[in-house]
Amino acid sequence: MDIPDISPERLVSGLVRLLTVEPDGEDHFHGRRKKGGIGRVFGGEVIAQALNAAQATVEEGRAAHSLHAYFLRGGSEEHPCDLQVARDFDGGSFSNRRVVASQQGRPILNLTASFQKHEEGLSHRDAEMPDVPGPDELEPEVDVRRRFAETARPEARHHFLGPRPVEMRAVEGRHWMNPQPAPPRSHSWFKTVAPLPDDPAIHRAILAYASDMTLLGTCALPHGLSWARGEVISASLDHAVWFHDDFRADEWLLYATDSPWSDRGRGFNRGRIFTQDGRPKALATVYKDLVKKLNGKRQARARATVTLERSLLGLYTCRSYQDRFWDDVHAAVQAGQTPDIMFV
Repeated sequence: MDIPDISPERLVSGLVRLLTVEPDGEDHFHGRRKKGGIGRVFGGEVIAQALNAAQATVEEGRAAHSLHAYFLRGGSEEHPCDLQVARDFDGGSFSNRRVVASQQGRPILNLTASFQKHEEGLSHRDAEMPDVPGPDELEPEVDVRRRFAETARPEARHHFLGPRPVEMRAVEGRHWMNPQPAPPRSHSWFKTVAPLPDDPAIHRAILAYASDMTLLGTCALPHGLSWARGEVISASLDHAVWFHDDFRADEWLLYATDSPWSDRGRGFNRGRIFTQDGRPKALATVYKDLVKKLNGKRQARARATVTLERSLLGLYTCRSYQDRFWDDVHAAVQAGQTPDIMFV
């Protein structure tokens, strides 16, 4: 099996098209589906589509400065994504939008984004760029993936060989390659493999998309486990991004990630993104759940389904309600059941 020959320009234009949403009525949009993927929608994809839907309802001159998303259930690449936007607030300087992404009438993600018109203000930066090798000193990812695919599980091999519109170059090596425990810290350079249009909203969407890469595995590093070897099953709970400044996603950006905590079936990961000249550009934080140790064996499929009916308002407004909810989900999985979550 070899890597398909697709030009970098075609890969990047395909990604931009995938993340661009189509209007369908007032504040309603359709997100395209990715064909020929792994079956499950990549979290960064639906985050970027939801951000673009929110951006489309904001007046010109207001840029996203933060987003907060909750993953409710896994999405399928078999179906497009419906995106409904609520215009919660429009003030003199800020606008707030709430987006519900659904498939076949069932919500898969809730996202809230805040937008601000450009303003001057007090400025300081207290984020030192890590001292790591530059991207030109590291092995291209296509070579790393081709080598790893030779030893990967047959059903996962195509995932490593497929061409990608965003290239990652890992300083310490990709977490799924190393079976040895390591400190929960990682550094990766990334950029699109071809130039992007100049629209800053496209660059923010691409960064939101890429911020869901490499981050998940950081909390598994101290345990020497990898999803690529069938040792971990994981799912994202929530994802937050703060955009601090302007940047280009088609120029090298450094993603410095760490995981200060993992326990109770959950892992907490966070990251900082820098431009190559050392300016901090964005802060991304992800909270992951159901990171499960499998002791080198695949987890048996759940034998039964249990329905968990929960209040969507409660999940939005009450942290203790959120904690109880995820405890119930974790208990169901531990009991060998598949939780079917219904929001009311």
